[in-house]
Amino acid sequence: METLKAIQSRNSIPFLEEPAPNSKQMLEIYKGALRAPDHANLRPWKFIEVRGEARNRLGETFLKTAINLGEDLSSEQKDKLKISPLRAPMLIILAANIKDHPKVPKIEQIISLGAAAQNILLGIHELGFAAVWRTGKMAFNSEITSQLGLDDNFEVIGYLYIGTSSGKEKPIPEHKIEEFVEVWS
Repeated sequence: METLKAIQSRNSIPFLEEPAPNSKQMLEIYKGALRAPDHANLRPWKFIEVRGEARNRLGETFLKTAINLGEDLSSEQKDKLKISPLRAPMLIILAANIKDHPKVPKIEQIISLGAAAQNILLGIHELGFAAVWRTGKMAFNSEITSQLGLDDNFEVIGYLYIGTSSGKEKPIPEHKIEEFVEVWS
C-alpha cells in the first residue's frame, strides 16, 4: 500500500474481532512507531500491549481507577468498565514518559507519542487490520497511571483497540480542504 493511500483510507473501526496482528507483525509496526518526530531524542514513548486474559485485568484496573476517582457507579456501569477491554482482541496503552527538559515541554512529548500512535494505526491499517483510538475517563489522570504501576512522570493519553473489522464500518468523511488549509504566498 502506498503511504498516501494508507493515510487517506485509514478509518477508526470500533467493531473489532479476532485476529489481531501477531508478534512478528507488531514488531514491524513498533519499528514504524519509533520513527515518530522526537525533539532532543527523549523517546517519550511507552506502549503496553494487552492481549488475552490480561484484558480482564485491565478491565479490573479501569473499575478500581473509577472507584478511586470517587465515581458513583451503578452495577451496569461497573460491568461496562470491566468488559470494555474485551471489545478488541488486543489493546495498546499509550503512556507518555514525560521528562524534564529545558527545550522540550510536556505537550511536545505527548504530541510525539501521538505521532507514534498514528504510525501504529497506519501500520495496522496497511497490514489489513483495524483499530480505534479511545480516551475517556481512563486517560489523562494520575490514578490510572498509578493503577498501571507507572511512575508519576508518565501520562496515559489513550488506548488503541486493535483487531480485524467485524464489517460494521462507517464511511470515510469527505472534507473540504479549503476549510482547513490557508496558503500564504
